[in-house]
Amino acid sequence: MSAPAATGSSNGAPAAPLNCLTIDVEDYFHPNAMDGAVRPDQWGALPQRVESNTNRMLDLLEEHGATATFFVLGWVAERYPALVREIVARGHELACHGHLHRLVYELGPDAFRRDVERARALLQDASGEPVDGFRAASYSIVADTMWAIDTLIDLGFSYDSSIFPIRHDLYGIPSFDRFRVRLQRPAGSIIEIPASTLRFFGANLPIAGGGYLRIAPFSWTRWAIRRLNRLEGQPAIVYTHPWELDAAQPRLTTRYRTRLRHYSRLDGMESKLRRLLTDFRFVPLRAAFAGKEAAPARYRA
Repeated sequence: MSAPAATGSSNGAPAAPLNCLTIDVEDYFHPNAMDGAVRPDQWGALPQRVESNTNRMLDLLEEHGATATFFVLGWVAERYPALVREIVARGHELACHGHLHRLVYELGPDAFRRDVERARALLQDASGEPVDGFRAASYSIVADTMWAIDTLIDLGFSYDSSIFPIRHDLYGIPSFDRFRVRLQRPAGSIIEIPASTLRFFGANLPIAGGGYLRIAPFSWTRWAIRRLNRLEGQPAIVYTHPWELDAAQPRLTTRYRTRLRHYSRLDGMESKLRRLLTDFRFVPLRAAFAGKEAAPARYRA
């Protein structure tokens, strides 16, 4: 997939920057915050909403002339191969989100490799397309699991988007580079594309994804993306999930903090995404960075 041609305005002003929208294709029961509420062997008995919600997302993107990178779970691809083909048919980039949405630091090296290999095979079989991008469940490649990067290199992935350079109770490497870099590892090298942050008072603040996008005022998100584009000359890496469009999804019994994170402001997410897609131009990761060299990472594990 090639990047859209940049076009200037009639008065010769530069074209609007291309930002990246990434969709983690999973159902409402897949997030790791729900691990204590439902086990993987129980998922199949729950009401399934991922197909309809993903099609809703596809329609929304088509309406606004936007394309995205879809990080799809192998579990979803196994049950809905036609959905995988529809994502590709509509001009989006297909990438891997693992198979069972397990945290990398809970899987360990051998189980992680098996999980990724299974998911990638399902995605490639369903789509007939190569899959060379990866994102771990809940951004769970952290300082203690950098071995997972070596596994991805060994499996032939060209880029990863699993590191979030923030402090969080489930994930994050606060000292990691904030923007796309080439990461050198014992197994070789790979492009790492972190989720977007802004630097404030010596800390990185998450700005454009998941609950941060859903709960924060839209004026903050718009200001932050414009700051990235205009002052730092960088595209925003925005992420969301199909279940975030679904205010009517079944409620699982779980902890208060999980309920707050997962269910807050679902009813306003479609409106917020519409405003985002109206105000900014979005393309897949592969298209935004086509032909652009990545600086060497400063981070050292």
